[in-house]
Amino acid sequence: MTKREEYEQKTERLLMPIMERTGFELVDVEYVKEGSNFYLRAYIDKTGGITIDDCELVSRELSDLLDEEDFIPEAYILEVSSPGLGRQLKKDKDFARSIGEEVEVKLYKPMNKRKEFEGELESFDEQNIVLRISETEQLTIPRESIAMIKLAIHF
Repeated sequence: MTKREEYEQKTERLLMPIMERTGFELVDVEYVKEGSNFYLRAYIDKTGGITIDDCELVSRELSDLLDEEDFIPEAYILEVSSPGLGRQLKKDKDFARSIGEEVEVKLYKPMNKRKEFEGELESFDEQNIVLRISETEQLTIPRESIAMIKLAIHF
């Protein structure tokens, strides 16, 4: 397990009691370096959407717990936010919630001479996702080929 994965898992464990008590959903936790700064980000959601006050509540509680546990030796910036409209799908629960939704898929390597697809997420399993590209076309994409998949945003 990498340092990043360890920090993310420990942070998830600290967040779960907060999520259960507040009725929020923990969408994702990531520990990343951007430029010269490290960021510990928690993405939360709830039915009807997350507010700034919700983020502030979770941030305060999580910050106190992180200070107590003190398992990240580097200086970092803690951010708690909503996953946003074009939220990425990373975990099986994200895929399950998004069945029937329009998604955008970006691949590491071209498939059928394309690296980007958009369609309705029809199904998924451990190895593949299935997109409905049109009324007559379905596409099965290996999950290991996916660089990013997120909900499509149409205005």
